[in-house]
Amino acid sequence: MYEVHRVREDFPVLKEVIYLDNAATTQTPVPVVEAMNEYFFRYAGNYGRGAHRLTRETTNRFEDSREAVARLLEAQPENIVFTRNTTESINMVAYGIEWEKGDHIVTTRIEHHSNLLPWMRLRKKGVSVTIVSPDASGVVPAGNVEAALTGNTRLVAVTQISNVFGSLQDVSAMSEAAHNVGAALLVDAAQSVGHMPVSVKELGCDFLAASGHKGLLGPQGTGLLYIKEPESLEPVYLGGGTVHSVTGDGYKLERPPARFEAGTPNIPGVIGMGRAVKYVIDAGITNIEQHVTSLARSTALRLREIPGVEVYGPEDRHGIVPFNVGTLNPHDVAMILDETRKICVRSGHHCAIPSIDFLGVEGTVRASFAMYSTAEEADLLVETVEQIARTLA
Repeated sequence: MYEVHRVREDFPVLKEVIYLDNAATTQTPVPVVEAMNEYFFRYAGNYGRGAHRLTRETTNRFEDSREAVARLLEAQPENIVFTRNTTESINMVAYGIEWEKGDHIVTTRIEHHSNLLPWMRLRKKGVSVTIVSPDASGVVPAGNVEAALTGNTRLVAVTQISNVFGSLQDVSAMSEAAHNVGAALLVDAAQSVGHMPVSVKELGCDFLAASGHKGLLGPQGTGLLYIKEPESLEPVYLGGGTVHSVTGDGYKLERPPARFEAGTPNIPGVIGMGRAVKYVIDAGITNIEQHVTSLARSTALRLREIPGVEVYGPEDRHGIVPFNVGTLNPHDVAMILDETRKICVRSGHHCAIPSIDFLGVEGTVRASFAMYSTAEEADLLVETVEQIARTLA
């Protein structure tokens, strides 16, 4: 049985607040912070630049993190590139592909702005973009994505779990459909990696982008990009660490993933993310998924029973519960929850305005759960929302 109260000891802030804003960022466990402190205090050197002992230790620890991420995703280490966040990872694909006028991209209306705006901007280069709508629960039918494909489609870009609805998409079916017309598939896994098992082999994706600071419990400013065929993508940045040789006539790039990691990286952040990945693996990714989805689904069902409360998303949601209370502004509800019970939730459009427009509301209150969330915290959320709703009756 998953022992949530044992892992909570590694997250001191949870003694002060009820933290239910995990879709925005999770808390970072003590062992991860200690790993980053160890870098600064015991062996701080630059990555891959030098032969002395501190640089060697730094490089080894950095590559240990790459190995950990690769193991989690069932990928090869050379296919994992470290970035600053999911947003940078997606933009590296958007600007690393050599687009031609007439190319076509398929994406969806439930995307975070980070997986929508880079593709929309390519319209300036003559690339057409089709945006597929979801059903009422926030699920995009794979058949609708398939119907949008053409002979000119180069890429399908889709989130695995919506940060607004908490809905899980059938990415594997979308991947098969995309490959049938010769298109590649990019997965925005910001809300899935660390919260559920994610295998690039099973998904059949060509690119996968994720953050270090969400389900992976790592520090902010860290992210990853999986590239199935690194030679198919041009590096967006060039400079130190990316080249094997340089002459007055040109240069020869390093082998992947080095060619995609220009300049000094966020070394302590990546080392911390690697330690966080090991923390997640040790906890058991299947255990985490069962715990988080159980909390979210039971909370959504109970909130739906409260008169005046509107809950969005599918019944089989994954970790995210968006709702509104009567005519109250979502920000006001969030402030009341914080000021009365120290319950921290997100409110607004969640960097996904098309999704919110699809719902026909100005925004939502979003409660999102993580591996350290408890049934008692969910109970208090429901109880407090019921009290707020009762004042409007």
